[in-house]
Amino acid sequence: MELFNEWWTALDLSQKVYWCIAIPFSLIFIFQTIMTIIGTGDTDQLDATGDGDSLVGDDSGIPFQFISLKNLVAFFTIFGWTGIAALSSGWGTGATLVVSFIAGLIMMLIMASIFYYMNKLTEDGSFKIRNTIGKSGSVYLTIPAGRAGTGKVQINVQGFQTLDAITDCETDIKTGSVVTVTDVVNGNLLLVK
Repeated sequence: MELFNEWWTALDLSQKVYWCIAIPFSLIFIFQTIMTIIGTGDTDQLDATGDGDSLVGDDSGIPFQFISLKNLVAFFTIFGWTGIAALSSGWGTGATLVVSFIAGLIMMLIMASIFYYMNKLTEDGSFKIRNTIGKSGSVYLTIPAGRAGTGKVQINVQGFQTLDAITDCETDIKTGSVVTVTDVVNGNLLLVK
């Protein structure tokens, strides 16, 4: 402890400030990183109440967020360590402050970009019936000729789907026949041949 006191009293005020910033924010940064990697625990048993659908319906993901808690922690972590390094190298207080601030901003930009591009990696899993056009499938229930009625087609698009279908052919298309989707009619009916 005496060695620490000697070291601490030998530092000037700016060095003490940078050390007081670097150490706690580094610990928080390490804690955040570990919690991000391992997760925050078992969430299968959580109960939630309320109407979440009203918020999820318009959710387009996380926008680019420059100022967030994680980014601020990263800023002060890099700010502190850059300041310590610059002062230890003999830089003046003004130059150290400018370089530390720029390094912190760069770190914030890197962190914000990482989370922004990670969000872009998500995939929309909702079924889009237009993706069936040009795909082949098999008839599950006979499709009456000349759009006289609907049958059913099984097709593998975004997973295995069984969808209603009609045809312009002059003869019925029997169960088990292979068909190709040529269009989508009325938003939810496949036109096949």
